[in-house]
Amino acid sequence: MKRHYGKFLIATLSLIGVALLAQNPAPRPPYSDQAELSKVEEWVLSQGTVESIAAEIAAALGLGSDRLPVKLRSFRTSNDGISRAVAVSTNPIQKGIVLSALKTIEDNKMRIYSLGTAWLTDRSGTLHRTIEVNASGVRVVSNNSHAAEFKDVKVFFLKKLKATTPTTTSSPSP
Repeated sequence: MKRHYGKFLIATLSLIGVALLAQNPAPRPPYSDQAELSKVEEWVLSQGTVESIAAEIAAALGLGSDRLPVKLRSFRTSNDGISRAVAVSTNPIQKGIVLSALKTIEDNKMRIYSLGTAWLTDRSGTLHRTIEVNASGVRVVSNNSHAAEFKDVKVFFLKKLKATTPTTTSSPSP
């Protein structure tokens, strides 16, 4: 009887472990430095240019009402003229990462404006706010409205980081 009870106890404990794993199928990174965009953030802070985000855009993103100081990395695509940029706030009070896909346009009245989308995210890559930018100004829109584009821009910067990061290779042992 004790032998059967022992097998039953082991089987029950195994099932409990499996059930607990099934409740949380998507493991989270144990440390914030393993967050999806943490390495992109470090890259931009170390190699980006000092810039600022316009007050209107910062306000729409919920990052204060003044120009927001940032470090910026930007890449213009030749086929569509859109600049994909990642900006990391250097203001210790307003933390955040801004991803954008904007095209700069000059109209017939010699006014220059941007047209496109920008997103507020964090080191984890979680989308917090989406804005659309055009000649009329800036407006907050549903995060779902440009979620696929956000994912594409995020992947774009993860690939750019990987392409610029030197890889270490181990040499074969003799």
